[in-house]
Amino acid sequence: MNAIKEVRKYLQRHPGTASSRGLARLTAALAEEKALPLKDLYSLDADAFDLAIGLLQDWRLDRYYAARIKLFDGVLREAPEAAAFR
Repeated sequence: MNAIKEVRKYLQRHPGTASSRGLARLTAALAEEKALPLKDLYSLDADAFDLAIGLLQDWRLDRYYAARIKLFDGVLREAPEAAAFR
């Protein structure tokens, strides 16, 4: 997850700014699976907004792979043929 590293660097370089606070709120909302008003994204400066989009893309991809792993695990648990491969 590259985006989270870039967000962390941004927060370290721009402590206390409105955009840093916005990125921190977005990061927390994604981690806790809580809602975040879209207007919070609009208030970010251009660099922070780009980081936010990258963070959302990484988060979405991570959730996709997590769902796929759960699907495969479920299929393997339920399929009698799969037991022969364990």
